[in-house]
Amino acid sequence: VQLQASGGGLVQPGGSLRLSCVASGFPLDVYAIGWFRQAPGKKREGLSCISNRDDRTYYADSVKGRFTISKDSSKNTLYLQMNNLKPEDTAVYYCATEYTGVCDYEWDAWGRGTQVTVSS
Repeated sequence: VQLQASGGGLVQPGGSLRLSCVASGFPLDVYAIGWFRQAPGKKREGLSCISNRDDRTYYADSVKGRFTISKDSSKNTLYLQMNNLKPEDTAVYYCATEYTGVCDYEWDAWGRGTQVTVSS
């Protein structure tokens, strides 16, 4: 299982970014897959997930209505569209899988993250 997130960067408050995560070594639809982030000195925070059982999507309250998760199985790629970004969204973002297929943010594997910085 290999996961590589990209698309982070520096953005002003209110701006948008789209993160991508290319999965290799397994088909994207085999496991539940999603995103979490970690800011310095803070706990890991699960953000969003797609269940491979029914493609249902889940969001943390902190990002609901602002972030949208999606996937393109033909490209084996997961996305996270992030709108109306806030300074508190600043963190390293990771894509990750849950082998059980259940979206409970108990990740089993993740790759290198991508830094998102929201600042004016």
